[in-house]
Amino acid sequence: MKLRDLKSSAQVLLVVLALFLSPKTTQAQKEPPRRANSPFGLHFDFHAQMRDSLIGKTVTEGMVDSLLTRVKPDFIQVDCKGHAGFTSYPTEVGNRAGGFVNDPLKIFRKVTKKHGVALYVHYSGVWDDRAVQLHPHWARIDADVKPDPKKVSFWSAYSDSLLIPQLKEISDYGVDGVWIDGDSWAVEPDYRPDALAEFRQTTGITNVPKKKGDPHFDDLLEFTRQKFRSYIAHYAEALHKYNPKFQVASNWAFSSFMPEPINIPVDFISGDFSPYNSVESGAYEARCIAPQGKPWDLMAWSFGGDWTGMKAPKSAVQLSQEAAQVMAVGGGFQAYWSQDRDASLPAWAFDTMGELAEFCRARQPFCYQATPVPQVALYYSTTGQKHLTDAVYKSNFSQQALKGMLQLLLDNQLSTEIRMTHNIAGRMADYPLIVLPEWEVLSGQENEDLLNYVKDGGTLLVIGPKAVDNFAPALGVALGDLTPNSAHFGSAGRVTAGTTGYRNFTPRPGTQTFGGAYSRRDLRYLLGPAASIATYGKGKIAAVYVGLADTYLKNESHNARRFVGELVEEIYDPMVKVTGSQFVYLAVNRKNDKLMVNLLNLAGPHKSAAAFDEVPPLGPLQVQVKYPKRPGKITLQPDGTPLPYEYKNGQIIFTLQKLDIHSIIEVD
Repeated sequence: MKLRDLKSSAQVLLVVLALFLSPKTTQAQKEPPRRANSPFGLHFDFHAQMRDSLIGKTVTEGMVDSLLTRVKPDFIQVDCKGHAGFTSYPTEVGNRAGGFVNDPLKIFRKVTKKHGVALYVHYSGVWDDRAVQLHPHWARIDADVKPDPKKVSFWSAYSDSLLIPQLKEISDYGVDGVWIDGDSWAVEPDYRPDALAEFRQTTGITNVPKKKGDPHFDDLLEFTRQKFRSYIAHYAEALHKYNPKFQVASNWAFSSFMPEPINIPVDFISGDFSPYNSVESGAYEARCIAPQGKPWDLMAWSFGGDWTGMKAPKSAVQLSQEAAQVMAVGGGFQAYWSQDRDASLPAWAFDTMGELAEFCRARQPFCYQATPVPQVALYYSTTGQKHLTDAVYKSNFSQQALKGMLQLLLDNQLSTEIRMTHNIAGRMADYPLIVLPEWEVLSGQENEDLLNYVKDGGTLLVIGPKAVDNFAPALGVALGDLTPNSAHFGSAGRVTAGTTGYRNFTPRPGTQTFGGAYSRRDLRYLLGPAASIATYGKGKIAAVYVGLADTYLKNESHNARRFVGELVEEIYDPMVKVTGSQFVYLAVNRKNDKLMVNLLNLAGPHKSAAAFDEVPPLGPLQVQVKYPKRPGKITLQPDGTPLPYEYKNGQIIFTLQKLDIHSIIEVD
């Protein structure tokens, strides 16, 4: 045997030994997780422009490696195509930005694959300035018969000629999926001739409306919604056919913006909540998405400020308080940082990202994919919202009372879910209390279901001087006239302002009244009782005859909070009670057959400050938990600290000395 043959044989032997001795789990460890099993991620984008001529110049494998080593996310999302319509990778089928030094998408894929981290791209859908500029016949036409300079038409070739081919090209990079921005919230009615012809043929309506209040405007919105759902289904099905592993989400689809059942093949739900008062925005949006039955996550912006361009970086403390709102109801969480104009990452923020990741990972075993214990259901009426809104899909004034009522309930330490019409149907009996927040219009089926829920033993709280009309026969009162001016209201000798008037009523025998409504901020000017409580069938129905939720959202009042808390005490005995601070949010879940009581600290300047780095701790807090037997132990998580407790009269009773941002009481 010749020397070169010996060398060749030795090399083969080394390769075989390396394969034999390598850990059998390596391949599994390197496989990026699906979005359904991705509790924590990071989002980066910069909406590339034609003026960006050095894309990729300082994007290095070392930079991406440093990020993933420090933060260890399950996934990252990076820029691909923003609202301007230019790609930040060298596309062959679309419209490139100004110039490239390197292909950043290729670098991101190479390094994320090495770390076993999933890679998604941020891609603007309906909103594409460049596509409309180059193809004017792709543009939506507005009500004034003018081409939209930003939004494409569903009746154009945009999807088949650009969106789908481009996302197939991205799939060929080995990218795991796409987060499509500028989609649902960007949709508006289209007045192109082919769109109007289809509307007339589908609906039989000949005079096409232009604004809210015109006859059949709601029909036009519903027609547009159906077209949008068909548009998502078309691109999702095409991409899944091309690559069955490619995962698709349309930003804010099937969320608070789009309160509908999921009937198209999106793989997960996601959205980026408001950068202003993100704590309460996150608490609201998370509760709208959680019951939808799909994997989901929400994104916080890593900076606060205003839309004029000021961006104040948030601290890990602030972002952790925001993340807690999402994790406490079982969701995944991601945070957004801007890329530089060459697509490079903000290395200066890696430590903040890492601290945030450590906070989230510590709570993951006790929160992620946890199941809520039914307590209070806040009713999101699809019919009521669509009656109010003037938009196809947006989070606007049509949800103000819903948001305000959620805040009132959470501020009273009531574990509350938001349930939409379709995902509470057939499940109402699971909830000891359902709250209807000022929906003036309900469908016949919604009204019937709610009344049957009460007849069968449930408790319903109806809010609002007009909403009460939906339940007039069951309220145990004779309804009078609506006093249209602002009405003050209160209980226990306190009074605060309302803005939507007062509905006079006369209680019938056996009906209890509560609180008072006043023509002035003075207890001497009584208009009548503010609320009623009556028996209906086997259950109870309570009503508030002033509008209070929207007012509370705009102008918080401790008297309004106490009014709601005291009224709820009359009709509902919660499973968990927390006293000691008004700044505690509560979420009661189950995971791994254990009860998980989430306590969240809402103190601090999150309502007003763009960026802050301190959340004052709360405590001591007294906690009572109804439980059918003495538990083996209760543990403060994620600390792992056993808590001393008493068990008497079917309740676990203990004191939590200090609550920082988010603690979980694990009952074993």
